[in-house]
Amino acid sequence: MPELPEVETIRLQLSHYLPLKILTASSTPQLKQNILHTDLDLQNKSIIAIKRKGKMLDFILDDGSHMLSHLGMTGTWLIGETIKSGKHTHLTLTGDRYTLAYDDPRRFGHLYYYTKSEAEKKLAELGLDLTDPDFTLEYLTSAIKRFPERALKVTLLDQKYFAGSGNYIANEICARSGIRPTRKCRLVKKEEFPKILNAIHEVLAPALASGGTTFQGGYRDSTGESGQGVDHLVVFYQKICQMCQKTPVKKIILAQRGTYYCPLCQK
Repeated sequence: MPELPEVETIRLQLSHYLPLKILTASSTPQLKQNILHTDLDLQNKSIIAIKRKGKMLDFILDDGSHMLSHLGMTGTWLIGETIKSGKHTHLTLTGDRYTLAYDDPRRFGHLYYYTKSEAEKKLAELGLDLTDPDFTLEYLTSAIKRFPERALKVTLLDQKYFAGSGNYIANEICARSGIRPTRKCRLVKKEEFPKILNAIHEVLAPALASGGTTFQGGYRDSTGESGQGVDHLVVFYQKICQMCQKTPVKKIILAQRGTYYCPLCQK
């Protein structure tokens, strides 16, 4: 599913088209059945900014209202002078210059229309974004130590502390820090916490620069294109570890998620 680099790529792309005045809004029945959790009132309003926290996009409108969008597993926002609607295009916002559309084949995304205070309350459910300046070594250490009996990878997936992380990011952080994803948090050594923090930066930077990471049948950016971040993965979906270049990657299931690690490089 789209994780921090993918959602940030979409945010940056859409932001080039702002402000966008919405003339008409049309939707499919599936939008209300599966995706939209509130009423939606966008007509004749303008999107003036788009922010992001974790994997949540925050569309800010000129009347002070907010539209929050979580892309789920297969959601994306498409924008252009015209958008060819398909059977998975569940919301189409026709603007004064461009059309913005939400497309989601599996319909696991979430959409909310809130006042400013309601939006702030919803976003407060998330912990610090992985790119937040306040995401320091002290914050990281404290968050991991909260769950001594959890596997490290499971803790790295917790959006209440690691907003924006997801399965491939958590796998890659463990790999680049040299820690097996199954290691309990209480067994993480003091000298390993800085390695985890550095690993977060090492994972995010190339993924962001590559427009996100696309796996088969997965993420598309706002132009419908795939991200090239897969070229920078070292264990996730890899047959041979790209760190040591010789050890077969082992795959297990941890907390119902596919989990990859190198038996040689990770202890």
